[in-house]
Amino acid sequence: MRAAGPGRWAVLAALGVLGVAMMFPFLLVALNAVKSPADYSSNGPLSLPDQIHLQGIVDFWNRVDFGEKLWNSFVISASVALLAVMLSVLNAYALGIGRVRGRLWVLVLFLVGNTLPQEALAYPLYYLAKEVGLYDSRLSMIIVFTVIQAAFGTYLLSAVLGQFPKEILEAASIDGAGRFRSLWQIVVPISRPTLNVLVIFFFIWTWNEFFLPLIFLISNDTQTVPVALGVLQGERYMDATMSSASALLGIVPAVAFFLIFQRTLTRGVTVGAVK
Repeated sequence: MRAAGPGRWAVLAALGVLGVAMMFPFLLVALNAVKSPADYSSNGPLSLPDQIHLQGIVDFWNRVDFGEKLWNSFVISASVALLAVMLSVLNAYALGIGRVRGRLWVLVLFLVGNTLPQEALAYPLYYLAKEVGLYDSRLSMIIVFTVIQAAFGTYLLSAVLGQFPKEILEAASIDGAGRFRSLWQIVVPISRPTLNVLVIFFFIWTWNEFFLPLIFLISNDTQTVPVALGVLQGERYMDATMSSASALLGIVPAVAFFLIFQRTLTRGVTVGAVK
């Protein structure tokens, strides 16, 4: 095997430094989350803990009923990820393969809807939720974020399905397959790597949402993880170690989900690069 040249070593070193820089905030939070307040005060935030102290994590978990917040976030994020992908597939099938009239303007409409700031959506959505009795419910967030995420998914999948081989669909049509059968038995299985990537991204994006859930989920029973963290830290009830514990508990689920599905994500991103 040929030895790596100076240029390759420089690239590897740069990647290593970049990786350390990206991981440093997470490691710092993890270190301070397992310190006692006295250890933190004596040695500062950059020192190693004298011993593992988990009381800050336990106190924060009990204070906010963190298990319930995890469940709320999971239900909303998982529902949005699955429903948004299904809606995106149906929309993109009509736009990318069906070639409906005014396709370009419909795609522009989806793109504009996806780029609107959430601040512009807050009042009309708040008013509608109040009118239909969905305010302060997980269902309201599921509906709102399904539509928001599906706008992006439709725009992306329309470009993907626009390049779908028409010969396959024509052969299926000759064999007697209708449009919906072609969609679920041909288009969806072939596009599964891309759909898996969208499910992962939609789940993580929805999990990290803060602004709209802060407005819509006001009761303690419906709050998500980011809202619970933001509200409790804003009340200044926590010391530095408990703040680190809360940040660690908020980060770990999303990181764990990403690591579990990392191979799926990698396959979905690289599937088009290899025949």
